[in-house]
Amino acid sequence: MTSCVLYMKIRWSFAVGVSVPQTAENFQRISVIFTKKEGRRAGKEAKTVFPKGEERAILLFTQKRKWYPVEQTRHSDEILATAPIGRLILKLAVPSVAAQIINMLYNIVDRIYIGHIPVVGDVALTGVGVTFPIITLISAFAAFAGQGGAPLASIQLGAGRRVEAQRILGNSLTLLLCAAVVLTVGFSIFQEPILYAFGASDATIGYAKEYISIYLLGTVFVQLALGLNPFISAQGRATTAMLSVLIGAILNIVLDPIFIFGLGMGVRGAALATIISQAVSAAWVVGFLCSRRSSLRLHRVFLLPNRRIIGRIAGLGIAPFIMQSTESLVTVVLNTGMQTYGGDLYVGSITIMQSVMQMIVMPVQGITQGTQPIMSYNYGARNYHRVRQTFKRLLTITLTVTCAAFLLVALFPGVLARIFTPEPELISLVSRVMPLFFGGIWAFGAQMACQTTFMALGQARTSLFLALLRKVILLVPLALILPRVTGSVFGIYAAEPIADILASATTLTLFLTRRKKLLPVEDPS
Repeated sequence: MTSCVLYMKIRWSFAVGVSVPQTAENFQRISVIFTKKEGRRAGKEAKTVFPKGEERAILLFTQKRKWYPVEQTRHSDEILATAPIGRLILKLAVPSVAAQIINMLYNIVDRIYIGHIPVVGDVALTGVGVTFPIITLISAFAAFAGQGGAPLASIQLGAGRRVEAQRILGNSLTLLLCAAVVLTVGFSIFQEPILYAFGASDATIGYAKEYISIYLLGTVFVQLALGLNPFISAQGRATTAMLSVLIGAILNIVLDPIFIFGLGMGVRGAALATIISQAVSAAWVVGFLCSRRSSLRLHRVFLLPNRRIIGRIAGLGIAPFIMQSTESLVTVVLNTGMQTYGGDLYVGSITIMQSVMQMIVMPVQGITQGTQPIMSYNYGARNYHRVRQTFKRLLTITLTVTCAAFLLVALFPGVLARIFTPEPELISLVSRVMPLFFGGIWAFGAQMACQTTFMALGQARTSLFLALLRKVILLVPLALILPRVTGSVFGIYAAEPIADILASATTLTLFLTRRKKLLPVEDPS
């Protein structure tokens, strides 16, 4: 027996999975248990009652004599509107932070092991660092569909439009699969010239090609694992989303030393361990979203591209895409600048500091991503007071974390450098430049909190501007101009804190000026 929430027009007809206009005189929403046969009959009866647009929706769920259970009588996502905010943030943010930290381990662990390969470790680490723009761009396409679609799905869940939420999920999956094909083919064909453009030298190009050639084979797994996991979090299932990442990360940590050192595969072993781990994570995510445990279910009927839905996903997804893809641009600009003004040693220092940056940013992103479903769901339900309270707590938490991170990198730069390399010269350089490079990280928490809130509320244009602001508008020009003005490589290191402070101040100001319009004190009647 399949149970569903059905909409019943009193006394004489039924509609399956359709959001029927509810008025006191004509319509009433009730929970009914139907068998498959009864469900199909209800759908047939409804076809003669409802308008053309709703009729198509009914036919969609009853075609080919198949029954699709799109509604359940109780949903796990309802806690997003009812649970105490503080407790709910803790429940969702802690697993999400853990997931981000664990996800970070995919690349961080690779770099740690690669950096400790005897004799060639420092050169191999620099070579793998050159591939980061490609890896980042692949992740950016996953964010485009996943982080673009998940807030929209959460808003629809809050508004009670579950069928529309599942359409968003299905179209996001279609986008992810298309992106995987294009990225795999494109980067495989133009691999070498791209790597040279990204800062590879004759000494490092071999290691870069070895790593990325294998990594590209697992692009589809990266897309599915990273792109669909936000839809699990959107249901308020942060622990389940964390487990999908944890399974893959543990496997990666176990396989890395086996492939790199045990089998003597070097950087190729690191890449192979990563794609196997991502494949397992992808299988977990897809399996959950196809199961009865998920409030949002993957159905084939929703995979057919819908221009309207894809447009909405793209409108919101472009912001996280730019945020992540511009990491590639930033890495290219920093690597080429360091190569021009310093050499391989300075490229290695940037590789280490970007790894440390990930160690700071990932937990903050975990907090914001764990909190985002709360704001999206309640925004869809027009519970603006709850959204405001959630934002205040989010801002406090993110600023606390980034201020603590600033103190850590300022006081213990050498300790952090030794995690990635045993080379004294590289450790010495990183120890000198790390406090400068991270001089504005304390303000970054404000930008993350405000930008995430704009995303949660579906503010596509504002999110796009803020995504462009920090890196494209500020950081990249500063990284190109300052070394020429100062005549020193240290101008590149100084570009990061200046961009962080200016971007955070602008983002916070913009949010404070628009909060009353976005979140009115009293809900409109």
